Amino acid sequence: MFERRRPGLRTALVATAVAVATATGAGSAIAAPAADPVAVPAFNLFAIHKQTHEMWQWYRQGPLLATGGPDGVDHSDLADRIPVFNDNGEGYGHGAWTLYKDGRLDFGGWVDGEYQWPKNVGRGWDIYRTVLSPGNLGGAKEADLIGVDRAGVLWSYLGYSDGRLTTRVRVGGGWGQYTELAGQGDLTGDGRADITARDKAGVLWLYKGTGDYKAPFAGRTKIGGGWNVYDRLLSLGDSDADGKADLLARKTTGELLRYSGTGDAARPFTAPVQIAGTHMKQFNLL
Repeated sequence: MFERRRPGLRTALVATAVAVATATGAGSAIAAPAADPVAVPAFNLFAIHKQTHEMWQWYRQGPLLATGGPDGVDHSDLADRIPVFNDNGEGYGHGAWTLYKDGRLDFGGWVDGEYQWPKNVGRGWDIYRTVLSPGNLGGAKEADLIGVDRAGVLWSYLGYSDGRLTTRVRVGGGWGQYTELAGQGDLTGDGRADITARDKAGVLWLYKGTGDYKAPFAGRTKIGGGWNVYDRLLSLGDSDADGKADLLARKTTGELLRYSGTGDAARPFTAPVQIAGTHMKQFNLL
């Protein structure tokens, strides 16, 4: 599925981060009417080794997870990496927010045709226990963010092309019942960004996107039970190069599996296929 290499300039394009901005400026964060289906994003897999704190990166390359090496840098202060995708028809990430444990949010990537080195776009993001970018939530081409605070309230932020964010909008409470949120792209074939959520009983739920950033998700539908066998769920968009968004799941014993997307809301994923062995237990997957 991926070829593992040392992160370099290209890595910065997918560098992760999360931000708290209330400014206006470059790009457009204004929600637009739902448009035609967009390209499904495809991102690299990043992970921090639990002992050395070095970052590893896997580039997508075929159906398997290839070997590689660490970047030699201590990333113990990194909380999460959040790749972003602006729809230009290419389907690849063009930047990323990087969230640090002290709540700082940086952004780096391509802005108006030029590479922007990571810069601070917000602080105070340690109020959230989960931060995620499913894609665009309001119909504009820029990727947006959602965050679940420690009281279980979900908030949404519209993003600008330079990584800054609008003032947050309260979506609703009750999200503290979920132990994992994942999603990057359209899971149901309607051109809107969707997410999955696993509850404490191990049931996985689908939340379809609405195209309304103030109420970005419709009522949940059940995908299935038994998902507590996994300690990490995440999406890299189209990780198997078939044009549909997928879900990755790591077993508590370390094996990494891929649930390929179907584009069908009634059955969003195919049966899982193992793409990496127990060594993945050594990493915090981002």
